[in-house]
Amino acid sequence: MMTHRYFSLIALCLLTFSAGYLSACTPQLATRGNLLEDYQMKEVLPGIDTKDDVVRKIGSPTTVAPFDENTWYYMGQKTEKNGVLDPKITQERIVVVTFNAEDGMVDKIVQRQDGREDIPIVQRTTPTTGNDYTFIQQMLGNIGKFNKTPESAARTAGGDIP
Repeated sequence: MMTHRYFSLIALCLLTFSAGYLSACTPQLATRGNLLEDYQMKEVLPGIDTKDDVVRKIGSPTTVAPFDENTWYYMGQKTEKNGVLDPKITQERIVVVTFNAEDGMVDKIVQRQDGREDIPIVQRTTPTTGNDYTFIQQMLGNIGKFNKTPESAARTAGGDIP
């Protein structure tokens, strides 16, 4: 009777451990931005739709061009992350909607084929004036710079010494 309970307990523990272990290996999927589908892009009609129509049909833009309010960008991507590894991009789409400046109608809607630009991170440091001291030099450099007797501390603080 006892061996049956131990066997059941061990089987339950192994089942729980293996379920937890397998669920940790499941990739984490994430969608960021406004990832437009092909049918959504076909709903926007050049020369017919206005900015309000575009917002109603495909949503607000991810960003608007900084120097041209008649150029809207819809950017979206799907990523997959396995464990502690960096997420990798599985799908990405950048759609540009341009409007006529005169009447506000859609001029064209195109998908950028070149995608996004990776801007490298610069590892330079800004030079500053002064001395570069190590931690030990800073600690040893402070020896003897402080007041040695209590009366000199009182004079420094502006107190009278009797």
